[in-house]
Amino acid sequence: MQQMALLSVELVVLPSVVLLIPLYLYIKSRRSNHNPLLPTNWPILGVLPSIAANRHSFHDFVTSVLTTTKLNFRVRGPPWTNMRLFLTCDPENVRHIFTRNFANYPKGGGFAAVFGTLEGTIFTADGEPWRRQRTRIHHVFTRPSFLAFMSCTCRDKVARGLLPLLSRMAAAGAPFDMDDMLGRLVIDMTVILVFGEDPRCLSSAGKPATTMPVAAAMDAVMEVAFFRNAVPTPLWKAMRCLRIGPERKVAAAEAVLRGFVSEKIRRRIAGGEPAAAAVHVDILSHYIDDPDCYSDGAGRRREPTDFMLRTFINFMVALRDPVGAALPWLVYSLATHPRVVAAAREELAPVAASRWRTSSSPAGGGEEAMEVVFEPEELEGLVYLRAALLESLRLYPPGPIERKAVAADDVLPSGHAVRAGETVLVPVYSMGRMESVWGGDCREYRPERWISEDGARLRFVPSYKFLSFNTGPRSCLGKGIAMAQMMTVAAAVAWNFDVEVVEGHAVEPKLSVVLQMKNGLMVKVKRRGGWCDMSR
Repeated sequence: MQQMALLSVELVVLPSVVLLIPLYLYIKSRRSNHNPLLPTNWPILGVLPSIAANRHSFHDFVTSVLTTTKLNFRVRGPPWTNMRLFLTCDPENVRHIFTRNFANYPKGGGFAAVFGTLEGTIFTADGEPWRRQRTRIHHVFTRPSFLAFMSCTCRDKVARGLLPLLSRMAAAGAPFDMDDMLGRLVIDMTVILVFGEDPRCLSSAGKPATTMPVAAAMDAVMEVAFFRNAVPTPLWKAMRCLRIGPERKVAAAEAVLRGFVSEKIRRRIAGGEPAAAAVHVDILSHYIDDPDCYSDGAGRRREPTDFMLRTFINFMVALRDPVGAALPWLVYSLATHPRVVAAAREELAPVAASRWRTSSSPAGGGEEAMEVVFEPEELEGLVYLRAALLESLRLYPPGPIERKAVAADDVLPSGHAVRAGETVLVPVYSMGRMESVWGGDCREYRPERWISEDGARLRFVPSYKFLSFNTGPRSCLGKGIAMAQMMTVAAAVAWNFDVEVVEGHAVEPKLSVVLQMKNGLMVKVKRRGGWCDMSR
Protein backbone atom coordinates (compact mmCIF):
# COMPACT_ATOMS: atom_id res chain seq x y z
CA MET A 1 0.00 0.00 0.00
CA GLN A 2 2.82 2.36 0.87
CA GLN A 3 4.50 1.66 -2.46
CA MET A 4 1.25 2.36 -4.27
CA ALA A 5 0.86 5.64 -2.40
CA LEU A 6 4.39 6.64 -3.30
CA LEU A 7 3.73 5.71 -6.91
CA SER A 8 0.59 7.89 -6.93
CA VAL A 9 2.56 10.83 -5.56
CA GLU A 10 5.23 10.34 -8.21
CA LEU A 11 2.60 10.24 -10.95
CA VAL A 12 1.38 13.66 -9.80
CA VAL A 13 4.65 15.34 -8.85
CA LEU A 14 6.86 14.33 -11.77
CA PRO A 15 4.60 15.70 -14.55
CA SER A 16 4.11 18.85 -12.48
CA VAL A 17 7.85 19.34 -12.19
CA VAL A 18 8.26 18.74 -15.92
CA LEU A 19 5.71 21.49 -16.60
CA LEU A 20 6.69 23.95 -13.86
CA ILE A 21 10.45 24.03 -14.46
CA PRO A 22 10.14 25.37 -18.05
CA LEU A 23 7.44 27.76 -16.85
CA TYR A 24 9.72 29.01 -14.06
CA LEU A 25 12.61 29.48 -16.48
CA TYR A 26 10.28 31.30 -18.90
CA ILE A 27 9.03 33.68 -16.21
CA LYS A 28 12.55 34.31 -14.95
CA SER A 29 13.83 35.15 -18.43
CA ARG A 30 10.83 37.36 -19.13
CA ARG A 31 11.30 39.29 -15.89
CA SER A 32 14.88 40.03 -16.73
CA ASN A 33 14.11 41.22 -20.28
CA HIS A 34 10.47 42.28 -20.16
CA ASN A 35 9.20 45.82 -19.84
CA PRO A 36 6.74 45.71 -16.90
CA LEU A 37 4.44 48.14 -18.72
CA LEU A 38 3.85 45.63 -21.54
CA PRO A 39 1.58 42.58 -21.38
CA THR A 40 3.28 39.22 -20.93
CA ASN A 41 2.85 36.70 -23.72
CA TRP A 42 2.32 33.55 -21.64
CA PRO A 43 2.72 30.00 -22.96
CA ILE A 44 -0.62 28.55 -24.05
CA LEU A 45 -2.64 31.55 -22.83
CA GLY A 46 -0.92 34.33 -24.78
CA VAL A 47 -1.82 37.83 -23.54
CA LEU A 48 -5.24 36.85 -22.17
CA PRO A 49 -4.11 37.01 -18.50
CA SER A 50 -2.89 40.59 -19.00
CA ILE A 51 -6.16 41.61 -20.64
CA ALA A 52 -8.15 40.01 -17.82
CA ALA A 53 -6.02 41.64 -15.12
CA ASN A 54 -6.51 45.09 -16.64
CA ARG A 55 -10.13 44.77 -17.75
CA HIS A 56 -11.38 47.39 -15.29
CA SER A 57 -9.08 50.05 -16.76
CA PHE A 58 -8.78 48.56 -20.24
CA HIS A 59 -8.58 51.77 -22.28
CA ASP A 60 -5.93 53.30 -20.02
CA PHE A 61 -4.01 50.01 -20.06
CA VAL A 62 -3.94 50.03 -23.87
CA THR A 63 -2.89 53.71 -23.80
CA SER A 64 0.02 52.85 -21.50
CA VAL A 65 1.12 50.02 -23.80
CA LEU A 66 1.02 52.16 -26.96
CA THR A 67 2.81 55.03 -25.22
CA THR A 68 5.60 52.63 -24.26
CA THR A 69 5.84 51.03 -27.71
CA LYS A 70 5.71 54.32 -29.66
CA LEU A 71 2.19 53.96 -31.13
CA ASN A 72 2.31 50.36 -32.39
CA PHE A 73 2.02 46.95 -30.73
CA ARG A 74 1.48 43.39 -31.95
CA VAL A 75 -0.68 41.00 -29.93
CA ARG A 76 -0.82 37.23 -30.12
CA GLY A 77 -3.50 35.18 -28.44
CA PRO A 78 -3.29 31.53 -27.40
CA PRO A 79 -1.90 29.20 -30.09
CA TRP A 80 -5.26 27.40 -30.29
CA THR A 81 -6.94 30.58 -31.53
CA ASN A 82 -6.58 32.81 -34.56
CA MET A 83 -6.14 35.88 -32.36
CA ARG A 84 -3.57 37.90 -34.32
CA LEU A 85 -3.89 41.61 -33.68
CA PHE A 86 -1.91 44.68 -34.62
CA LEU A 87 -2.66 47.80 -32.56
CA THR A 88 -1.77 51.22 -33.93
CA CYS A 89 -2.59 54.85 -33.24
CA ASP A 90 -0.05 56.25 -35.67
CA PRO A 91 -1.91 58.85 -37.80
CA GLU A 92 -0.01 57.91 -40.95
CA ASN A 93 -0.92 54.26 -40.48
CA VAL A 94 -4.54 55.28 -39.93
CA ARG A 95 -4.50 57.36 -43.12
CA HIS A 96 -3.07 54.40 -45.06
CA ILE A 97 -5.57 51.87 -43.63
CA PHE A 98 -8.73 53.99 -43.79
CA THR A 99 -8.09 55.96 -46.98
CA ARG A 100 -5.10 55.23 -49.21
CA ASN A 101 -5.38 51.43 -49.15
CA PHE A 102 -9.02 51.29 -48.10
CA ALA A 103 -9.90 48.21 -50.20
CA ASN A 104 -7.33 46.08 -48.37
CA TYR A 105 -8.85 46.77 -44.96
CA PRO A 106 -12.54 45.81 -44.95
CA LYS A 107 -14.66 45.33 -41.86
CA GLY A 108 -14.44 41.61 -42.51
CA GLY A 109 -16.45 38.58 -41.50
CA GLY A 110 -15.10 38.63 -37.96
CA PHE A 111 -16.47 42.12 -37.40
CA ALA A 112 -19.88 41.11 -38.74
CA ALA A 113 -19.94 38.12 -36.38
CA VAL A 114 -19.07 40.25 -33.36
CA PHE A 115 -21.95 42.62 -34.17
CA GLY A 116 -24.36 39.85 -35.18
CA THR A 117 -27.43 41.96 -34.37
CA LEU A 118 -26.37 44.42 -37.09
CA GLU A 119 -25.03 41.87 -39.59
CA GLY A 120 -25.61 42.90 -43.20
CA THR A 121 -26.29 46.57 -42.40
CA ILE A 122 -24.10 49.48 -43.44
CA PHE A 123 -22.27 49.19 -40.11
CA THR A 124 -20.91 45.71 -40.90
CA ALA A 125 -21.20 45.40 -44.70
CA ASP A 126 -18.36 45.68 -47.20
CA GLY A 127 -18.13 46.11 -50.97
CA GLU A 128 -21.17 46.78 -53.13
CA PRO A 129 -23.81 46.12 -50.41
CA TRP A 130 -22.11 48.77 -48.27
CA ARG A 131 -21.93 51.26 -51.16
CA ARG A 132 -25.63 50.84 -52.02
CA GLN A 133 -26.71 51.39 -48.43
CA ARG A 134 -24.40 54.35 -47.95
CA THR A 135 -25.77 56.08 -51.06
CA ARG A 136 -29.35 55.65 -49.87
CA ILE A 137 -28.65 56.82 -46.29
CA HIS A 138 -26.68 59.82 -47.55
CA HIS A 139 -29.74 60.82 -49.59
CA VAL A 140 -31.97 60.62 -46.50
CA PHE A 141 -29.58 62.45 -44.15
CA THR A 142 -28.93 65.35 -46.52
CA ARG A 143 -32.54 66.16 -47.46
CA PRO A 144 -33.35 69.73 -46.32
CA SER A 145 -36.72 68.56 -44.99
CA PHE A 146 -35.08 65.94 -42.77
CA LEU A 147 -32.46 68.39 -41.47
CA ALA A 148 -35.19 70.92 -40.66
CA PHE A 149 -37.13 68.15 -38.88
CA MET A 150 -34.02 67.26 -36.87
CA SER A 151 -33.47 70.89 -35.82
CA CYS A 152 -37.10 71.33 -34.81
CA THR A 153 -37.12 68.05 -32.86
CA CYS A 154 -33.92 68.88 -31.00
CA ARG A 155 -34.97 72.39 -30.07
CA ASP A 156 -38.44 71.29 -28.98
CA LYS A 157 -37.12 68.47 -26.80
CA VAL A 158 -34.62 70.79 -25.11
CA ALA A 159 -37.21 73.55 -24.57
CA ARG A 160 -40.15 71.41 -23.46
CA GLY A 161 -38.34 68.52 -21.85
CA LEU A 162 -34.76 69.02 -20.73
CA LEU A 163 -34.78 72.61 -19.42
CA PRO A 164 -38.01 72.35 -17.39
CA LEU A 165 -36.74 69.11 -15.86
CA LEU A 166 -33.38 70.68 -14.99
CA SER A 167 -35.23 73.63 -13.43
CA ARG A 168 -37.15 71.24 -11.19
CA MET A 169 -33.94 69.47 -10.19
CA ALA A 170 -32.33 72.84 -9.41
CA ALA A 171 -35.29 73.80 -7.22
CA ALA A 172 -35.07 70.46 -5.37
CA GLY A 173 -31.33 70.90 -4.80
CA ALA A 174 -30.78 67.14 -4.76
CA PRO A 175 -28.14 65.24 -6.76
CA PHE A 176 -29.30 63.31 -9.82
CA ASP A 177 -27.83 61.28 -12.68
CA MET A 178 -27.21 63.62 -15.61
CA ASP A 179 -26.03 60.67 -17.71
CA ASP A 180 -29.44 59.02 -17.34
CA MET A 181 -31.31 62.26 -18.06
CA LEU A 182 -29.33 62.97 -21.23
CA GLY A 183 -29.72 59.34 -22.28
CA ARG A 184 -33.49 59.71 -22.11
CA LEU A 185 -33.35 62.94 -24.10
CA VAL A 186 -31.31 61.27 -26.84
CA ILE A 187 -33.46 58.14 -27.09
CA ASP A 188 -36.52 60.39 -27.48
CA MET A 189 -34.87 62.38 -30.27
CA THR A 190 -33.69 59.18 -31.96
CA VAL A 191 -37.09 57.45 -32.02
CA ILE A 192 -38.75 60.63 -33.30
CA LEU A 193 -36.25 60.94 -36.17
CA VAL A 194 -36.41 57.25 -37.09
CA PHE A 195 -40.13 56.47 -36.60
CA GLY A 196 -41.85 59.83 -36.14
CA GLU A 197 -43.07 58.92 -32.63
CA ASP A 198 -42.06 60.31 -29.24
CA PRO A 199 -41.56 57.56 -26.60
CA ARG A 200 -41.38 60.25 -23.88
CA CYS A 201 -38.57 58.60 -21.96
CA LEU A 202 -37.40 61.99 -20.71
CA SER A 203 -40.71 62.60 -18.94
CA SER A 204 -40.02 59.56 -16.75
CA ALA A 205 -36.52 60.66 -15.69
CA GLY A 206 -35.68 59.54 -12.21
CA LYS A 207 -37.39 56.18 -12.61
CA PRO A 208 -35.35 52.93 -12.80
CA ALA A 209 -33.57 52.15 -16.06
CA THR A 210 -36.13 49.41 -16.78
CA THR A 211 -38.40 52.17 -18.10
CA MET A 212 -36.09 52.25 -21.15
CA PRO A 213 -35.85 48.58 -22.23
CA VAL A 214 -34.84 49.51 -25.77
CA ALA A 215 -31.90 51.63 -24.59
CA ALA A 216 -30.88 48.91 -22.13
CA ALA A 217 -31.00 46.35 -24.96
CA MET A 218 -28.75 48.49 -27.17
CA ASP A 219 -26.31 48.86 -24.27
CA ALA A 220 -26.27 45.09 -23.74
CA VAL A 221 -25.50 44.42 -27.42
CA MET A 222 -22.56 46.83 -27.36
CA GLU A 223 -21.17 45.51 -24.07
CA VAL A 224 -21.22 41.95 -25.38
CA ALA A 225 -19.58 43.15 -28.61
CA PHE A 226 -16.70 44.51 -26.52
CA PHE A 227 -16.36 41.14 -24.77
CA ARG A 228 -16.30 39.36 -28.13
CA ASN A 229 -13.56 41.69 -29.36
CA ALA A 230 -11.43 41.02 -26.29
CA VAL A 231 -11.49 37.21 -26.19
CA PRO A 232 -10.71 34.50 -28.75
CA THR A 233 -13.54 33.77 -31.16
CA PRO A 234 -13.86 30.05 -30.23
CA LEU A 235 -14.37 31.04 -26.59
CA TRP A 236 -17.26 33.48 -27.08
CA LYS A 237 -18.90 31.23 -29.67
CA ALA A 238 -18.81 28.35 -27.20
CA MET A 239 -20.31 30.60 -24.52
CA ARG A 240 -23.01 31.66 -26.98
CA CYS A 241 -23.96 28.05 -27.66
CA LEU A 242 -24.11 27.35 -23.92
CA ARG A 243 -25.93 30.64 -23.18
CA ILE A 244 -23.53 31.50 -20.36
CA GLY A 245 -21.63 34.60 -19.25
CA PRO A 246 -22.16 37.84 -21.21
CA GLU A 247 -23.53 35.85 -24.17
CA ARG A 248 -26.64 35.07 -22.14
CA LYS A 249 -27.80 38.69 -22.54
CA VAL A 250 -27.60 38.94 -26.32
CA ALA A 251 -30.58 36.85 -27.36
CA ALA A 252 -32.91 38.67 -24.95
CA ALA A 253 -31.57 42.09 -26.00
CA GLU A 254 -31.98 41.32 -29.69
CA ALA A 255 -35.55 40.13 -29.09
CA VAL A 256 -36.37 43.45 -27.40
CA LEU A 257 -34.88 45.47 -30.27
CA ARG A 258 -36.51 43.42 -33.02
CA GLY A 259 -39.85 43.53 -31.24
CA PHE A 260 -39.70 47.30 -30.82
CA VAL A 261 -38.74 47.96 -34.46
CA SER A 262 -41.19 45.40 -35.83
CA GLU A 263 -44.09 46.93 -33.89
CA LYS A 264 -43.31 50.43 -35.22
CA ILE A 265 -43.11 49.20 -38.83
CA ARG A 266 -46.24 47.05 -38.63
CA ARG A 267 -48.20 49.93 -37.15
CA ARG A 268 -47.21 52.12 -40.10
CA ILE A 269 -48.06 49.37 -42.60
CA ALA A 270 -51.49 49.06 -41.02
CA GLY A 271 -52.17 52.70 -41.76
CA GLY A 272 -50.89 54.40 -38.65
CA GLU A 273 -49.43 57.85 -39.21
CA PRO A 274 -46.46 59.48 -37.48
CA ALA A 275 -46.84 62.73 -35.60
CA ALA A 276 -47.95 65.56 -37.90
CA ALA A 277 -44.50 67.16 -38.01
CA ALA A 278 -42.92 63.86 -39.07
CA VAL A 279 -45.20 62.96 -42.01
CA HIS A 280 -43.04 61.98 -45.01
CA VAL A 281 -39.94 63.26 -43.20
CA ASP A 282 -38.90 60.65 -40.62
CA ILE A 283 -36.55 57.89 -41.80
CA LEU A 284 -39.22 55.18 -41.88
CA SER A 285 -41.20 57.23 -44.40
CA HIS A 286 -38.31 56.83 -46.85
CA TYR A 287 -38.48 53.02 -46.63
CA ILE A 288 -42.12 52.21 -45.98
CA ASP A 289 -43.13 51.86 -49.65
CA ASP A 290 -40.02 49.95 -50.78
CA PRO A 291 -41.17 46.44 -51.86
CA ASP A 292 -37.67 45.05 -51.25
CA CYS A 293 -38.15 45.70 -47.53
CA TYR A 294 -41.06 43.27 -47.15
CA SER A 295 -42.04 39.65 -47.56
CA ASP A 296 -45.51 38.11 -47.70
CA GLY A 297 -46.68 36.81 -44.32
CA ALA A 298 -49.81 34.89 -43.39
CA GLY A 299 -52.79 35.97 -45.50
CA ARG A 300 -50.34 37.79 -47.82
CA ARG A 301 -49.88 40.40 -45.13
CA ARG A 302 -46.74 42.45 -45.69
CA GLU A 303 -44.04 41.64 -43.13
CA PRO A 304 -40.77 43.52 -42.73
CA THR A 305 -37.82 41.42 -43.84
CA ASP A 306 -35.05 40.45 -41.46
CA PHE A 307 -32.80 42.90 -43.27
CA MET A 308 -35.25 45.75 -42.74
CA LEU A 309 -35.45 45.00 -39.02
CA ARG A 310 -31.66 45.00 -38.77
CA THR A 311 -31.44 48.20 -40.81
CA PHE A 312 -33.74 50.08 -38.46
CA ILE A 313 -31.99 48.74 -35.38
CA ASN A 314 -28.83 50.10 -37.00
CA PHE A 315 -30.47 53.52 -37.51
CA MET A 316 -31.35 53.64 -33.83
CA VAL A 317 -27.84 52.66 -32.77
CA ALA A 318 -26.19 55.09 -35.21
CA LEU A 319 -28.28 58.08 -34.14
CA ARG A 320 -28.42 57.31 -30.42
CA ASP A 321 -25.03 55.90 -29.37
CA PRO A 322 -22.58 58.63 -30.50
CA VAL A 323 -24.64 61.51 -29.10
CA GLY A 324 -25.84 59.60 -26.04
CA ALA A 325 -22.27 58.65 -25.12
CA ALA A 326 -20.61 61.99 -25.94
CA LEU A 327 -23.02 64.41 -24.22
CA PRO A 328 -22.40 63.26 -20.62
CA TRP A 329 -18.63 63.46 -21.16
CA LEU A 330 -19.04 66.97 -22.56
CA VAL A 331 -21.11 68.07 -19.55
CA TYR A 332 -18.50 66.49 -17.27
CA SER A 333 -15.65 68.26 -19.07
CA LEU A 334 -17.42 71.62 -18.83
CA ALA A 335 -18.46 71.13 -15.19
CA THR A 336 -14.87 70.42 -14.16
CA HIS A 337 -13.43 73.37 -16.13
CA PRO A 338 -15.20 76.60 -15.07
CA ARG A 339 -12.82 78.68 -17.20
CA VAL A 340 -14.08 76.95 -20.33
CA VAL A 341 -17.71 77.47 -19.32
CA ALA A 342 -17.08 81.19 -18.79
CA ALA A 343 -15.51 81.52 -22.24
CA ALA A 344 -18.39 79.61 -23.85
CA ARG A 345 -20.95 81.85 -22.15
CA GLU A 346 -19.15 84.96 -23.34
CA GLU A 347 -19.42 83.64 -26.89
CA LEU A 348 -23.09 82.71 -26.41
CA ALA A 349 -24.10 86.11 -24.99
CA PRO A 350 -24.80 87.88 -28.32
CA VAL A 351 -26.87 84.89 -29.50
CA ALA A 352 -28.72 84.74 -26.19
CA ALA A 353 -29.58 88.44 -26.44
CA SER A 354 -31.77 87.67 -29.44
CA ARG A 355 -33.19 84.47 -27.95
CA TRP A 356 -33.94 85.43 -24.36
CA ARG A 357 -37.54 84.63 -23.60
CA THR A 358 -39.59 86.84 -21.30
CA SER A 359 -42.83 84.99 -22.00
CA SER A 360 -44.29 81.90 -23.71
CA SER A 361 -42.06 79.53 -21.74
CA PRO A 362 -43.11 75.90 -22.39
CA ALA A 363 -42.17 75.15 -18.81
CA GLY A 364 -44.48 77.80 -17.43
CA GLY A 365 -44.08 81.41 -16.36
CA GLY A 366 -42.02 83.09 -13.71
CA GLU A 367 -38.42 82.00 -13.35
CA GLU A 368 -38.65 79.45 -16.20
CA ALA A 369 -39.39 82.32 -18.56
CA MET A 370 -35.77 83.41 -18.28
CA GLU A 371 -34.47 80.21 -19.88
CA VAL A 372 -32.79 80.64 -23.24
CA VAL A 373 -33.21 78.01 -25.94
CA PHE A 374 -30.90 78.14 -28.95
CA GLU A 375 -31.71 77.13 -32.51
CA PRO A 376 -29.14 74.71 -33.98
CA GLU A 377 -28.63 77.04 -36.95
CA GLU A 378 -27.69 79.92 -34.63
CA LEU A 379 -24.82 77.94 -33.17
CA GLU A 380 -23.15 76.90 -36.42
CA GLY A 381 -20.76 79.87 -36.48
CA LEU A 382 -19.63 79.61 -32.84
CA VAL A 383 -15.94 78.80 -32.54
CA TYR A 384 -15.22 78.31 -28.85
CA LEU A 385 -18.22 76.12 -27.97
CA ARG A 386 -17.53 73.91 -30.98
CA ALA A 387 -13.88 73.67 -29.93
CA ALA A 388 -14.99 72.65 -26.44
CA LEU A 389 -17.11 69.89 -27.96
CA LEU A 390 -14.33 68.67 -30.27
CA GLU A 391 -11.89 68.62 -27.36
CA SER A 392 -14.26 66.47 -25.32
CA LEU A 393 -14.66 64.12 -28.31
CA ARG A 394 -10.87 63.90 -28.60
CA LEU A 395 -10.50 62.70 -25.01
CA TYR A 396 -13.74 60.73 -24.84
CA PRO A 397 -14.54 59.41 -28.35
CA PRO A 398 -17.93 57.63 -28.53
CA GLY A 399 -16.27 54.75 -30.39
CA PRO A 400 -13.05 54.09 -28.42
CA ILE A 401 -11.70 51.42 -30.80
CA GLU A 402 -11.90 50.93 -34.57
CA ARG A 403 -11.44 47.48 -36.07
CA LYS A 404 -10.31 46.43 -39.56
CA ALA A 405 -9.47 43.12 -41.21
CA VAL A 406 -6.37 42.64 -43.38
CA ALA A 407 -7.26 41.19 -46.80
CA ALA A 408 -3.72 40.89 -48.20
CA ASP A 409 -0.18 41.25 -46.87
CA ASP A 410 0.86 44.89 -46.55
CA VAL A 411 3.53 47.14 -45.07
CA LEU A 412 2.33 50.17 -43.13
CA PRO A 413 4.00 53.61 -43.28
CA SER A 414 5.52 52.90 -39.85
CA GLY A 415 7.39 49.97 -41.42
CA HIS A 416 5.37 47.28 -39.67
CA ALA A 417 4.20 44.34 -41.78
CA VAL A 418 0.66 43.02 -41.44
CA ARG A 419 -0.44 39.68 -42.83
CA ALA A 420 -3.64 38.55 -44.49
CA GLY A 421 -6.08 37.28 -41.90
CA GLU A 422 -4.81 39.54 -39.12
CA THR A 423 -6.95 42.17 -37.43
CA VAL A 424 -5.93 45.82 -37.05
CA LEU A 425 -7.25 47.71 -34.03
CA VAL A 426 -7.03 51.50 -33.79
CA PRO A 427 -7.58 52.58 -30.16
CA VAL A 428 -9.11 56.01 -30.75
CA TYR A 429 -9.25 56.69 -27.00
CA SER A 430 -5.50 56.10 -26.79
CA MET A 431 -4.77 58.17 -29.90
CA GLY A 432 -6.14 61.26 -28.17
CA ARG A 433 -3.63 60.70 -25.35
CA MET A 434 -0.45 60.33 -27.40
CA GLU A 435 2.11 63.11 -26.90
CA SER A 436 3.62 62.47 -30.33
CA VAL A 437 0.19 63.11 -31.88
CA TRP A 438 -1.32 65.88 -29.72
CA GLY A 439 1.61 67.35 -27.79
CA GLY A 440 2.80 67.28 -24.20
CA ASP A 441 -0.52 68.54 -22.85
CA CYS A 442 -2.52 65.82 -24.66
CA ARG A 443 -4.25 64.64 -21.48
CA GLU A 444 -5.50 68.10 -20.60
CA TYR A 445 -8.92 69.39 -21.60
CA ARG A 446 -7.95 72.51 -23.54
CA PRO A 447 -10.33 73.72 -26.30
CA GLU A 448 -7.81 76.37 -27.37
CA ARG A 449 -5.78 73.72 -29.22
CA TRP A 450 -8.57 73.71 -31.85
CA ILE A 451 -8.68 77.49 -32.35
CA SER A 452 -6.56 79.72 -34.60
CA GLU A 453 -4.28 82.30 -33.00
CA ASP A 454 -6.64 85.16 -33.80
CA GLY A 455 -9.56 83.19 -32.28
CA ALA A 456 -11.69 83.71 -35.38
CA ARG A 457 -11.85 80.17 -36.70
CA LEU A 458 -11.13 76.52 -36.00
CA ARG A 459 -7.77 75.07 -36.94
CA PHE A 460 -7.71 72.35 -39.57
CA VAL A 461 -7.14 68.95 -37.98
CA PRO A 462 -7.05 66.00 -40.41
CA SER A 463 -9.69 63.37 -39.77
CA TYR A 464 -7.07 60.59 -39.68
CA LYS A 465 -5.70 62.26 -36.54
CA PHE A 466 -9.14 62.89 -35.00
CA LEU A 467 -11.19 59.72 -35.53
CA SER A 468 -14.34 60.42 -33.53
CA PHE A 469 -16.30 60.53 -36.80
CA ASN A 470 -14.11 58.02 -38.64
CA THR A 471 -12.15 59.00 -41.75
CA GLY A 472 -11.94 58.14 -45.43
CA PRO A 473 -14.75 56.52 -47.44
CA ARG A 474 -16.46 55.29 -44.24
CA SER A 475 -16.57 58.70 -42.55
CA CYS A 476 -19.70 59.20 -40.45
CA LEU A 477 -22.78 60.21 -42.47
CA GLY A 478 -24.48 61.54 -39.35
CA LYS A 479 -21.67 63.85 -38.22
CA GLY A 480 -23.59 67.04 -39.00
CA ILE A 481 -26.70 65.78 -37.21
CA ALA A 482 -24.73 64.70 -34.14
CA MET A 483 -22.80 67.96 -33.92
CA ALA A 484 -25.97 70.05 -34.24
CA GLN A 485 -27.74 68.09 -31.51
CA MET A 486 -24.79 68.23 -29.12
CA MET A 487 -24.19 71.94 -29.68
CA THR A 488 -27.86 72.70 -29.02
CA VAL A 489 -27.96 70.72 -25.78
CA ALA A 490 -24.57 71.96 -24.55
CA ALA A 491 -25.43 75.62 -25.22
CA ALA A 492 -28.76 75.36 -23.39
CA VAL A 493 -27.26 73.64 -20.34
CA ALA A 494 -24.16 75.85 -20.12
CA TRP A 495 -26.10 79.11 -20.52
CA ASN A 496 -28.99 78.37 -18.17
CA PHE A 497 -27.39 76.31 -15.38
CA ASP A 498 -24.29 75.87 -13.26
CA VAL A 499 -23.43 72.17 -13.06
CA GLU A 500 -21.41 70.66 -10.21
CA VAL A 501 -20.21 67.04 -10.14
CA VAL A 502 -21.01 65.44 -6.78
CA GLU A 503 -17.86 65.23 -4.68
CA GLY A 504 -16.39 61.73 -4.53
CA HIS A 505 -18.39 60.44 -7.48
CA ALA A 506 -16.22 58.13 -9.61
CA VAL A 507 -16.44 58.98 -13.30
CA GLU A 508 -15.04 56.23 -15.50
CA PRO A 509 -15.91 54.45 -18.76
CA LYS A 510 -17.71 51.13 -18.85
CA LEU A 511 -16.45 48.15 -20.83
CA SER A 512 -18.28 48.56 -24.11
CA VAL A 513 -17.58 49.38 -27.73
CA VAL A 514 -19.37 52.65 -26.92
CA LEU A 515 -17.61 54.93 -24.40
CA GLN A 516 -20.45 55.29 -21.92
CA MET A 517 -20.10 56.14 -18.24
CA LYS A 518 -19.92 53.15 -15.91
CA ASN A 519 -21.38 54.86 -12.82
CA GLY A 520 -23.44 57.56 -14.47
CA LEU A 521 -22.79 61.26 -13.80
CA MET A 522 -24.13 62.40 -10.44
CA VAL A 523 -24.46 66.19 -10.38
CA LYS A 524 -26.26 69.09 -8.76
CA VAL A 525 -27.49 72.03 -10.84
CA LYS A 526 -28.21 75.64 -9.98
CA ARG A 527 -30.24 78.00 -12.14
CA ARG A 528 -28.43 81.08 -13.36
CA GLY A 529 -30.23 84.37 -12.76
CA GLY A 530 -30.79 85.47 -16.32
CA TRP A 531 -29.18 88.70 -17.54
CA CYS A 532 -27.75 89.53 -14.13
CA ASP A 533 -25.34 86.63 -14.65
CA MET A 534 -24.24 87.70 -18.13
CA SER A 535 -20.77 88.59 -16.90
CA ARG A 536 -19.90 85.20 -15.51
